[in-house]
Amino acid sequence: MRKLIIGLVCLVGLVVVVDFAAAAYSEYRVSRILREGGDLSADPEVTIHGFPFLSQAAEGKYRNVEIRARAVRSDIKGEITVEATLNGVSIPAGDLVDGRIHSVPVDHVSGRMEIDATELGQMFGIPDLQISAAPADKSDGTGGSGGSGMTTTGGVVLTGTVPVAGVPTKVSVQADLLLDGSQIRVFASDFYTGSQAQPVAVTTGPDRATVLGMFDRMIDPKQLPFGLVPTKVSAEGSQIVIEGSGDNVRINLDELQRP
Repeated sequence: MRKLIIGLVCLVGLVVVVDFAAAAYSEYRVSRILREGGDLSADPEVTIHGFPFLSQAAEGKYRNVEIRARAVRSDIKGEITVEATLNGVSIPAGDLVDGRIHSVPVDHVSGRMEIDATELGQMFGIPDLQISAAPADKSDGTGGSGGSGMTTTGGVVLTGTVPVAGVPTKVSVQADLLLDGSQIRVFASDFYTGSQAQPVAVTTGPDRATVLGMFDRMIDPKQLPFGLVPTKVSAEGSQIVIEGSGDNVRINLDELQRP
């Protein structure tokens, strides 16, 4: 009986090892396919969740796949982080092994792009730019819309050194994060005067608009995963996060190209 129990334990252990090994190999194959199809600079991190993996592979349907990659943009120095969660991914086992994957149907995809303060500062031309979430939501009485087709989805405080009357000065501004169709606009609406704000004497006149304009920028989220349309933009820590999702998405790997 003891030998039987030991044998069963060893068999279960072997099955687990084989299952994890198969999952690891599949994650590697998906990573390589995504790198080649998306022209990425490095293999993305791929995690296939769910146990046992082999039963999912036999069915050709994977319940939950997470992807994380660092991508390069032509308009900034450095890299941004791109993440995607895929639910209900249909890939025949044979296609995964030999790499014959060109189009992948997915039940649901959610993706996000994270832009750090350093990379955002490159866009703005403000190298020491800092990002923090606004202490309270700003209401304009329009239910979140500025009346121009743009939707307010969050606020942020931006701090950085800019020229004020020709003198480099560190200032803080309160900005709204706006969805303008498929574009993101960071709109500096006012100087921030909270307890952590950097003081600035410019409050009226043309210099005010000039300084606020230095923190005003349109962002094209062209690297949101798999062509998803942005539905939310917010500040998380020292990052601006752009998110989108879609149902019944067909991912064409041949069309994934670096902008």
